Order: sequence, then structure tokens, then C-alpha cells
Amino acid sequence: MSVEEPAIAPVRGRTNSPHRILVVDDNSDIRQLSVDVLADSGYDVEAAQDGAAGWEALQADDYDLVITDNKMPRMTGIEMIEKLRAAHMSLLVIMATGNLPAYEFARKPWLKPDATLQRPFSNDDLLATVKKILHAGDGNDGRKETLLPLYL
Repeated sequence: MSVEEPAIAPVRGRTNSPHRILVVDDNSDIRQLSVDVLADSGYDVEAAQDGAAGWEALQADDYDLVITDNKMPRMTGIEMIEKLRAAHMSLLVIMATGNLPAYEFARKPWLKPDATLQRPFSNDDLLATVKKILHAGDGNDGRKETLLPLYL
């Protein structure tokens, strides 16, 4: 009998970190490694097993940053970013994937994430990118206005 993993999983008890991060990835090993590295660095981290579960988590709770893969079942990272932008959610996004959808970003620039991490990436690369994005020094904990096309 196999035990099914929950779609959205709180990782550990709440920390004192002012920053909440959601890691969305269908690869359980990569997801868990990212979660462990971030949690060990003091961030408050939750995880979702795919884009649809990530979208549910984003609607249910507040996060400062989402780190997402792109190619996932049920909803891709691009589709999740598109929903974020359409819902006017001012949330920072890092796309961590082996296949960056550059064509899609060129076609729809408002979908471009705040940062990208090309797989494979190191733990140091992950932490440096997260720190850079969250501590951008703009006076509002790194959040920026969403870039939406005029017709949305």
C-alpha cells in the first residue's frame, strides 16, 4: 500500500523569517532539496507538488516569493504565473527549470519571472538568487508592481 503525498505540504513549524516562500515542483527530490536548503537558511517554506496545487496554495495563503518549475502536470509554471498576473497578485517569482520558455517570455513579457535559475543549480545559487530577489532594497521587502498588459 503506497501513501500518497499531500499536494500542499507545510515543511516545518513557522519560523521568525519575515519572508514566506512557496516551492512548486513536480520532482519530489528537487522540491525537497530546495525546501531543506531554504528552511535551513531561516525562511518560512511550504511546498506544492505541481502548478495546480501551487495555485491553490497561493489563493489560500500569503507568500512573498514562489519558486516554480515550468513543465509540470495539471498546470505549468507559465500558466501559474499567468494566473498570478491576471489576479493582480504582487508576488515575486523565480522560475527554476531546465527548460526556460524564452519564446513565451518574448511573446508575453509580463509573464517573465523576477529571476530564473537554470537547472542544474547549486544550493549557493538558489540562496543567492532568493536573497537578491527578496532583499532588492526597494523599501517594501523586495515586492514590485506586477507588469500587466493593458488589455487584461
